[in-house]
Amino acid sequence: MDETLLLQKGQAFLALQPFSVLIGAELHALSTGKCELHVPVTPHILQQNGFVHGGVVSYAADNALTYAGGTVLDWAVVTSEFKINYVRPAIGERLIARAEVVHAGKSQAVCRCDVFVVAAGQEKLCAVAQGTIVRLPGQAGAT
Repeated sequence: MDETLLLQKGQAFLALQPFSVLIGAELHALSTGKCELHVPVTPHILQQNGFVHGGVVSYAADNALTYAGGTVLDWAVVTSEFKINYVRPAIGERLIARAEVVHAGKSQAVCRCDVFVVAAGQEKLCAVAQGTIVRLPGQAGAT
C-alpha cells in the first residue's frame, strides 16, 4: 500500500480511539513495519513531579508498537505482551515514539520502540520498549 494511503488509514484508526483523541496523539509517520507517533506534552498528562506520567509514555510506546505490527499483520491486531524500561523522566514539549518490526510471522510480530521527549528542540531518550503484536482470531487479511 502507498505510504500516504497507509498513513491516512492509520490516522483514521487513531481518530477512533477516545484516549488517543483525549491526549492529542498524532500519527506522524507510518510505513510497512515502522511507525512514529507524537504526543504533545500538556499539564493534563503530567504527574506530581512535573514529568509526563509513565502511563502516557507507556501508551505512546504501546500504540506505536501496535501500529508497526499492524502494518505487517493486516491491521486487526492487539498487543499480547509488552515491556518498557524508563531511562529518564520525560520533561519537554512533545513525546515521539518510534517503533519498528523486528520479526514478523503469519500471526504475530515482535516490535521494539524508542520513546523520546523533545526539549528545546533536542530529542532525549526517555524509554525503550518491546512487545509482541498478534492478529485477532478470525481476522486474517482484514483491511
